[in-house]
Amino acid sequence: MTTRFHRFNESGYSIPLADEQYFKAINKLSSEEHTQFAEIELVYVDEKGIVSINREYLGKEYVTDIITFSYQDDSRQPVEATLYCCAQRIAEQAHEFGESENREFLRVFIHGLLHLCGYNDATEQERFVMKEREDFYLEKLCK
Repeated sequence: MTTRFHRFNESGYSIPLADEQYFKAINKLSSEEHTQFAEIELVYVDEKGIVSINREYLGKEYVTDIITFSYQDDSRQPVEATLYCCAQRIAEQAHEFGESENREFLRVFIHGLLHLCGYNDATEQERFVMKEREDFYLEKLCK
């Protein structure tokens, strides 16, 4: 199955990743996690935009790097989703963590895909597992 991928940048921030890098991540996670992605919409927004989405849909009032929405009702269906990312927050995180912006933007995208594969990060143990999977995929994709 070929994934339909659409990327929009409403943030005004220059995004360091090419579409090819997103497709590599989609294909790698699809294969390794046994998840079919039918359509992925990736929308980069500014801080005001991510706070607005966070408030409206999650009842939270703060800047976050990514919010993931999956649209299928049945886990056996191929995944259709929108990932909202705050470009400015991701760039800030790159500097905070001593990472390149390219690697941090890719890590956040992988994080969103992992949510779509069924991973959660509500507890400390879930965050640990998710971080391990992010690191696994970053190593595979950043050779």
